[in-house]
Amino acid sequence: MTTHDSANIASHLSAAAASRPDVRAVVMAESGRSYTYAELDQRSDDVARGLMEVGVGPGIRAVLLAPPSLDFFTLVFALFKTGAVMVCIDPGIGVKYLKQCLGEAEPSAFIGVAKAHIARRLFGWAKQTLKTNIRVGGWAPLLGCDQTLEGLRKRGASSNHALPSSAPNDDAAILFTSGSTGPPKGVVYTHANFQAQVEALRSEFNIERGEVDLSTFPLFALFAPALGMTAIVPQMDFTRPGSVDPRKVLGPAQEYEANNLFGSPALLKRVGEYAMNATSEAGQLKLPSLNRIVSAGAPVPASVIEMVTNMLSDGAQVHTPYGATESLPVSTIGSDEILGETAKLTDQGKGVCVGRPVASIDARVIRITDDPIDTWSDDLLVQTGTIGEIVVRGPQVTRTYFNRDEQTRLAKIAAPQHGDGAFYHRMGDVGYLDEQGRLWMCGRKSQRVKTAEGDLYTVPCEAVFNTHPDVARTALVGIQIGSSQGGVRPTVCVELVHPGAADNRGTIRKDLLDLASKHDHTRSIIDVLFYDGLFPVDIRHNAKINREQLARWATRKMKGLRP
Repeated sequence: MTTHDSANIASHLSAAAASRPDVRAVVMAESGRSYTYAELDQRSDDVARGLMEVGVGPGIRAVLLAPPSLDFFTLVFALFKTGAVMVCIDPGIGVKYLKQCLGEAEPSAFIGVAKAHIARRLFGWAKQTLKTNIRVGGWAPLLGCDQTLEGLRKRGASSNHALPSSAPNDDAAILFTSGSTGPPKGVVYTHANFQAQVEALRSEFNIERGEVDLSTFPLFALFAPALGMTAIVPQMDFTRPGSVDPRKVLGPAQEYEANNLFGSPALLKRVGEYAMNATSEAGQLKLPSLNRIVSAGAPVPASVIEMVTNMLSDGAQVHTPYGATESLPVSTIGSDEILGETAKLTDQGKGVCVGRPVASIDARVIRITDDPIDTWSDDLLVQTGTIGEIVVRGPQVTRTYFNRDEQTRLAKIAAPQHGDGAFYHRMGDVGYLDEQGRLWMCGRKSQRVKTAEGDLYTVPCEAVFNTHPDVARTALVGIQIGSSQGGVRPTVCVELVHPGAADNRGTIRKDLLDLASKHDHTRSIIDVLFYDGLFPVDIRHNAKINREQLARWATRKMKGLRP
């Protein structure tokens, strides 16, 4: 690729290949197989030319369904280099949503492993728009594929096809949300959005070229080569981070002396619990090479942060950036500040502090409404310390959802006073800004419980109950009992540390109601339901509680029906 094409996110790989060709860019921890920057750059160049030979070029939407691997990294950078629009969907969302997402994305090309192609043919995914089917690995014709990845690489290696230049506002990818609070939506990323993310991550976390990143989340793993890091990919099911074998994370972290680890809260909980119980000659297991751990996707409990912090050397921290598929990062906070100050306030029901907005983000809090807001006005703003809806503006904030005009209208607020084309994105979260300029998150707007006395917010209410030693976590839901005139009853669902301990639930219920009575914002909660087993969670991070599903369960249980 021509390294002067600095608008394209793949330019970072080409620059690294030119300056440090023999440094490993990606390593598969289980097999030890790897590509240097020069190898990854050359292979992705060859594949990019091969893709263009078969019509996958600028503006063409191409689905990529393959697990993290050397081929995956090659394909991602190859697609960027062609100017195609990569369509990424988490396969864990299920067959129904996969078909819906692929139908909305209207892709012309489908690139995937054998399992993905079998499902494509069986369920008729995007059959109206697909023209080119490419198999990653193995023999293609049996699955109705036109090409194989290796065939394209060989074809591209002998091709003189020139790779196109990109403009900052050219579409680079469509990344689908997890669908944890509604149907998944395709978020349109431009190359400028990706570039802004890379620079924000580099500056906020002081990431230096030459660091080693243990990549446990595929989308974040893509940033490692762009940030000049070596990506170590552990052996794990990336659709189930909460079920990871901790040894598959800790082993590579030690072997490759990882400096950076990105993991979901559920993964860190597994790793932290294992490390806390593992011993060595020096005592508890330590990871002295780590400069930082980064965790996102859901609020990270202080207990998990404390467990994981104990593995780190002095000066290293656990960072918990706040953001969403539509905008990341928005803000960030380190474990020193959390454990030293804000965790105590969280336990008192003040919300979860997600830190100060990053330098490139303008974060505001506005009055809560479920209606669209067409144009920005400062009259929308609430006072400091007042809970409202969080909105953000900045270069990493994406502009549209693909083929979802109504959702785009609901989520964006035009702000011409900040420049031509400027806008605020509505995060869909409620929270507030404190006197120090820190952002506090209080839950999803759609999950607030509307009672006759006023709105209740999930995070501040649940935090009060989560302080009980027998409680693993709780979920606030609203239940409609009887006619609509009866209003909504706020109900707390409880996941116990030991779910099978049914004999002491009466005592725990009494304790929880006593805790509720001590706080103004929880005093109206008088219904407690114990959930047998583990709460349903989102498929991407295994950390966000599926409160919508719990609400349906609780409603049936309260009405005396079988849950």
